[in-house]
Amino acid sequence: MRTYGNEWTVDVLIADVIGEVALVLIASSLLGALAVRLRQPRVIGQILAGILLGPTLLGQFPGHLTSHLFPKATLPSMTVLANVAVVIFMFVVGYELDLRPLRRSRKAAPMVAGGALLVPMALGVAAVYVFRPGFVSLGEPSHLSRSFVLFMGVAVSITALPVLASIVRERGIAGTQAGVTATAAAGAMDVLAWLVLAIALVGTVKTSRPLWLTTVLLAAFVAGVLAIVRPLLRRWMRSNRSLLASQLPIAIVLALGCAWVTGTLGLHPVFGGFLAGLAMPSLNGGPDADVLRPMEQVSNLLLPLFFVVTGLSLDVGSLGGEAFLLLLVVCVVASVGKLGPAYAGSRLAGLTPRESAGVAALVNTRGLTELIALNVGLTDGLIDRKLFSILVIMALIMTAATGPLLSAIRLPVPAGEPREQAPAGSAPATAAEE
Repeated sequence: MRTYGNEWTVDVLIADVIGEVALVLIASSLLGALAVRLRQPRVIGQILAGILLGPTLLGQFPGHLTSHLFPKATLPSMTVLANVAVVIFMFVVGYELDLRPLRRSRKAAPMVAGGALLVPMALGVAAVYVFRPGFVSLGEPSHLSRSFVLFMGVAVSITALPVLASIVRERGIAGTQAGVTATAAAGAMDVLAWLVLAIALVGTVKTSRPLWLTTVLLAAFVAGVLAIVRPLLRRWMRSNRSLLASQLPIAIVLALGCAWVTGTLGLHPVFGGFLAGLAMPSLNGGPDADVLRPMEQVSNLLLPLFFVVTGLSLDVGSLGGEAFLLLLVVCVVASVGKLGPAYAGSRLAGLTPRESAGVAALVNTRGLTELIALNVGLTDGLIDRKLFSILVIMALIMTAATGPLLSAIRLPVPAGEPREQAPAGSAPATAAEE
């Protein structure tokens, strides 16, 4: 093993990190392209690349190749880069979030969002109590804390709006009732799910401040950003736009600054990135392309590092029979809790059976958004590595099932649109679409 303790070995550390970045990018590119060939979202292949480079595959070879390719001394640097990528990704998610389709689907979208979020969340909470021995056998504490229970509710109920929107566009159903309903419902569910997760995390990080003070500071910061910073930014950008070649520096500073504040206050930095995206003023009713595109490109370039950091925390080979039984339970709760209420809500709102089935399949998509939430839980100590592994596998299964389900349902597309423009993920991937 190398030692990194003087100027010469710092150079070696830098070289190792650069080499690791190159390895991660080529592996994720190859497996991402393979996933597209298999008619799956590109993000599926990128996540698998991270898993296979970790203990699950390379770690099983003689000499534990993973520890040689990714020595412990380089992990802090990789983790920082990965978290910067996630913060920027969450900024893009918040910046692109558009709840205006709720107006076009005033009845269906709220019914789908309410049912497809609250029902699986309730089932997830109930499963924790019913299958408590199974969770304890995986290393979770026998005492069920408020934070753990709420986190499990979020873990089985979250929907990946970015990959859902990408699939809707690629299949040519963006203007259909099913596409509008699913997109609007997913946007509402994302906001509510992240809010519940934030509530679950408050107080989990030990600080010198009392819990009530931390809560007040967080609430004041969120209110200040949305009620004061956003209007001031909008006014300043409009009055001084001619003085600025690009709003990109403002966006980067806002994203990283908000992430720093939320991280300092005991909430994960990803929440700051998401809040910054919500606070960044849009132009002419939509995101500024000069801001959005570079942020997407930076996030898309660095996100594979996040998948590798995730993969290093996941070891499928360490899971026993009880773990896979719990995986089955989690998958049933996550899928039934989403598909049933989403279908029922759509039918009650007047959608056809085929449209309702399409909405249900779409809102069951998990993707990178789920993975970020799971990493937040692992980083903040809400879950152990074995339960983390189970939930990551669940997310992969749910995401991979979306394409086949939609192909079987065969949603009608508007006249002039191809029935299926491309397999999910075949378009040039952006951070927001993963």
